[in-house]
Amino acid sequence: MTLQKNLVLSKNHVDILKKHAKKNEPNESCAILFGRNEHERFSIDEVFLTENIEPSPVNFTISNDELIKAYTESEKKRLDVIAIFHSHPDSAAYPSSTDRQYMEINPIPWIIYSNINDELRAYILESTVVPINVTVI
Repeated sequence: MTLQKNLVLSKNHVDILKKHAKKNEPNESCAILFGRNEHERFSIDEVFLTENIEPSPVNFTISNDELIKAYTESEKKRLDVIAIFHSHPDSAAYPSSTDRQYMEINPIPWIIYSNINDELRAYILESTVVPINVTVI
């Protein structure tokens, strides 16, 4: 029996991510989330907003400098990099084929916010894309 994966974040975190997504329209926004993974429960403690250096409504790229800064910051705070966030300005909150390719390289939860549906969902790639239950506290 496998445990149901659960991602927990605060309403404040959700508000920060939504605001970031709206601010970057019509392009995708992105962020890295810090926290802890305890028994398939991913708890988010901090949001590290990043810039999409590929201004595009269908792709995002985080610069190497920002990635290094994010990992350094998470180590300083003794938190793990728990999830990757990005928005879909004009589509559903479901991983695109490009997202799935990058999910293979980054096997952590991916949180996707759909600007058009005002919907936040999370997924992880195992042998297929697996939805993760999102709990907002």
